[in-house]
This record gives sequence, structure tokens and C-alpha cells, in this order.
Amino acid sequence: MSVGYLINVLIAALLTLCALVPFQGPAPVFWVTYRLGLTFNEIPFWAIYALIASTVLALSEGDINAAGDWVSVGLAAVTLAGLVVVARRGIRTPPVVRRALEEALGAGTSTRRRPPLVRILVRPFFRRRGDVKRVGNLSYGDAGRRNLLDVYHHRGRPTGGPVLIHFHGGHYDSGRKNTQSLPLLYRLASQGWVCISANYRLRPASSHPDHLIDAKKVVAWAREHAKEYGADPEAGVFMSGSSAGGHMAALAGLTPNDPVLQPGFEEADTSVDAVIVLNGFLAEYFDGDPATSPVNLVRADAPPFLIAHGDLDELVPTENPKALVTALRAVSTSPVVYAELPGGHHAFDLFHSFRFEAVIDGIEDFATWVRARR
Repeated sequence: MSVGYLINVLIAALLTLCALVPFQGPAPVFWVTYRLGLTFNEIPFWAIYALIASTVLALSEGDINAAGDWVSVGLAAVTLAGLVVVARRGIRTPPVVRRALEEALGAGTSTRRRPPLVRILVRPFFRRRGDVKRVGNLSYGDAGRRNLLDVYHHRGRPTGGPVLIHFHGGHYDSGRKNTQSLPLLYRLASQGWVCISANYRLRPASSHPDHLIDAKKVVAWAREHAKEYGADPEAGVFMSGSSAGGHMAALAGLTPNDPVLQPGFEEADTSVDAVIVLNGFLAEYFDGDPATSPVNLVRADAPPFLIAHGDLDELVPTENPKALVTALRAVSTSPVVYAELPGGHHAFDLFHSFRFEAVIDGIEDFATWVRARR
């Protein structure tokens, strides 16, 4: 029996199972399966390539002889079918996002685009673009490396572009600025936007409202300095965030120019034109203070929101973002786009995938709609 081939097939089967069915169980096992699932849920093609290659190699070298070997081949076929299901879930995302946009913004507000197949199928890990320059580790506050930000801008420095500010996730106790939503930052920067990704103070050294104050400092910094990189804040300031960063972005968007949250820079304009939340946690902060839940801060003049969430999110069930969507739609005069992504896990914004590229397309259309109505 070919033990090496069986091990390869079993590994592929485990990865496929983690992507198909999010696991709930003991913490150590959960965190391993969670990371495997979110990765190969977005890039199943690499597992497909490896599985096919190992099967072809085993067959060509005559390693498939015993009955047990053919059982391995059968398991490989079942695993391949599972990976195809995973891939199809991602491929189904574009019409879901377009429908969410048109339901919230009106017919004709979404655009069909051809997915970047080479990026998705061949190099999903490579987020950089040759026409985009990253200026790293600029200081926006006095908290050392936790108050540093990166700026992404087109190398040609076209002028007059809008600004996107992004905050990473990490449970408010981990994470850093140059890890999440990079395909989004590079794509928009390549189109003339100036994109900012920022660190912020973390638990346990800091707690609410320290993170939110940092978010507002970044907005103030962008309004003061983004022109140096080709942006014009008058063209639009958008705020986005992943997971905990989405929570912070929502809080910041719902508390514009609040002097209590702007100590020492009370006069700065910290309003934003729209908020984009990716796999966001949108309930109360860890101390249970109701004022830390975006649901309790909704207002009639809230900016437009776009919320994208996976229907298989292991960490934040869909009921969580839906609560904010319902609250906003009941009060706000601005539209709320809610796209529930089929087969999406938490942290779907790490790679070039069919799913995240479709979400980025939707963000572009959403931003176009917002800017046209400013």
C-alpha cells in the first residue's frame, strides 16, 4: 500500500472538510481547523492542484496496486468533489453581491466585471501591484508602533482621488496593519485612491475607547495629510475594517466629531462618507457597555453602510451583523447594503479569491454610488 499517497489524500480530505463544515469543539482543535478552513475555503484550487498531481504521480509510478491503494484513489475522488463544491461557493458570490447592491441602491448600480483569473488561480498570495507604492510606518499618534500607519498610492500620484482607511481585525488584542484586505487596498490604490491601513492600541494595555480614539486620529491625519499622496478628502473619505476593525469602523462612522472621543483634537473633522464592514463583530465591546455596540448608536444621519459577511462565519454568526442592518434600516436615511456570502468563513479578505474579488467589485460600485451623491 502506498502510504505516502494515502497521507497526501488524508491531508487534502482534512482541508476540504474544514472548508466545507466549520468545526466547533475544544479551543486548540478549533483554532487549527478554523485557520485551515478559512485559508482553503478561499484558495481551494491549490488543494485541487496538489491532489490531482499526487494522484497522477502515484498512477504513473505504478504505486496504485493493492486494494487499499484504490480506496485511497476513491477517497481522492470524493475529496476532489468536495473541493469543487468549495470552489463553486466562491464562484457564486458575484451575483449575490450585485443583488445586494441593487436591492439597497437601486437597479443598475452594480457592474459585471471579469474576475482576475491569473491572480485567483495562480498567485492568490501575491497582493502587491507594480503600479502601487506603499509608504510604511508613518506616525499618527504618540503610542509608538501601535500608532503607525501605511499609505498605499499610485506611483504616478494622480490627484483628486478619494481616501480609504482600513483597520485590521484580531479580537482587539492582536493583528497588525499590513496583513488584511490587502487585495482591496492595492486594487483601489491602483485606480487613484489613497489607501491607509493603520495599527491601533490593543488590549490588555488599552481598552475602549482607546481604539476608537485612535481610529478618529487616523481620520484626522488623513484629512490633513492625504493630499501629500495625491488624495482629496473632498472626493470622499471611506472607512473599512475587518472583524474587530469592522466594529471600530462602525463605531467611528456612527460617532462623527464627538469631542469626548477626540481628546486634544476636538476641532478635527472625523466624519466619513461611508463605512465598509468585512466579517465584522458588531455587538457590545468586552466590558458589556451598551454604548460600545453600533446597534445602540444608529442615527438618522448615519453614513451609508456596506456590510459583507460569510454565512459560515465560525466566529461571528450572521445574526450579529443582521442586527445592525435592521437597526440602521429602521432609523438611517442612508442605504445599507448587506451581502451574505455563500460558503464564506471568517476572514475571507486575505487572498485574491473569487469571493473577495467579487466583494471588492461591490465596494467599487458602492463607492461610485456614494461619491455621485455627495
